[in-house]
Amino acid sequence: MTTQSTPKIALVTGGSRGLGRSTVLALARRNVQSIFTYNSNEAEAEKVVAAVREAGSTAIALQLDTGKISALASFVESVRKALTMLGAERLDYLVNNAGISHHKALENTTEAELDQLYEVNFKGVFFLTQQLLPHINDGGRIINISTGLTRFCVPDSGPYAALKGAIEVLTRYQAKELGPRRITVNSVAPGAIQTDFSGGAVRDNPEANKFVSSVTALGRPGLPDDIGPLVASLLSEDSRWVNAQRIEASGGMFL
Repeated sequence: MTTQSTPKIALVTGGSRGLGRSTVLALARRNVQSIFTYNSNEAEAEKVVAAVREAGSTAIALQLDTGKISALASFVESVRKALTMLGAERLDYLVNNAGISHHKALENTTEAELDQLYEVNFKGVFFLTQQLLPHINDGGRIINISTGLTRFCVPDSGPYAALKGAIEVLTRYQAKELGPRRITVNSVAPGAIQTDFSGGAVRDNPEANKFVSSVTALGRPGLPDDIGPLVASLLSEDSRWVNAQRIEASGGMFL
């Protein structure tokens, strides 16, 4: 007689749409339960909860603006309550996916814009991870979402890419410092993906879509489901020896 193992539990920020949604659903298919965040669209978050239920798993949606550091303590308390609802004490996985885009040249970027990018795309990741560490099991996994733009340069992407570059350095230091707890930390760097990110620039703009296709070895822009299953696989036991790595998933852009 075989016994079914206790489901693992992931926390995915920005899980109501795009790459985050794909990640939550890919985890559900692997019998991983999720606590995921949404910023403002509760209706879309509930659709993800329903889709996870249809996949035979469980998800809980919590509201969070990752750029509001003062709200993190109360959010962590909400996570603790959600874990209790799932019959668990701690998380197994953390996916720092939530972020905002920015498309301006360095010379035209304002201080307020750079501050917002820093607060959401770096500071929020730093302190959310810090506050969640006591609630992550030893032997757990952390994935930080970066971007292909840290390797190749396209116009009006410098400020956004620079802060994602900081995330990649942070990833390596997290991996080093969390090694004694056997927690692995990696970054995933998507290329151009057809989502509503950046106002749907790749998905909805035929010229941008054609350009991305022309500079990508596999001849098309990415889809959310090119990324979510990859993140899920990196969280699995099969990837236990992958640590402190930047893993680009761009279909071979700008080779």
